[in-house]
Amino acid sequence: MSERSALQRRIRAWLLLFLVCLVLSGLTAFPLVSELRLGNSLVDNVWLRRVGDGLERADAEYPFLLYGTDWLAFAHLVIAVFFYGVYRDPVRNIWIVEAGMIACAGVVPLALICGPIRGIPFWWSLIDISFGVFGVIPLLILRRAIKRLEAAPAPDPAAPEGAAMTRAAAA
Repeated sequence: MSERSALQRRIRAWLLLFLVCLVLSGLTAFPLVSELRLGNSLVDNVWLRRVGDGLERADAEYPFLLYGTDWLAFAHLVIAVFFYGVYRDPVRNIWIVEAGMIACAGVVPLALICGPIRGIPFWWSLIDISFGVFGVIPLLILRRAIKRLEAAPAPDPAAPEGAAMTRAAAA
């Protein structure tokens, strides 16, 4: 297997990991009320109980408020669609990975500014921040692999892959 092929496989594997996490994160924003019921049945935590009570009340009295979390979930799925460009042509579409890295970095100030404004406990803001921190890791690895792919010599289109490798080894 050529270096380019290995890099492309590595890029696609890291991309798949990132996409699975992004889609799962989005899908979990749809059933918040039932998720919090389950969470509260498993864990006795004052903050989770308060969040669960708030969601139950919003769902019962103001269900339109939860429509905002439906849009949050949808946004995760839409963002995932953009990463298909990285799958098709990683070098040309590296900007999508870089935009994702910027979005991950943006999680930190958002959580630190909006969390206190909304009365979110600091430790919960740290959990939110972890999404940006852990999300940027596969994107950093992806960007580095894409840069290596960009720098790798292009294969000779006239020669089969094995012949190109043989010529390169002989040189």
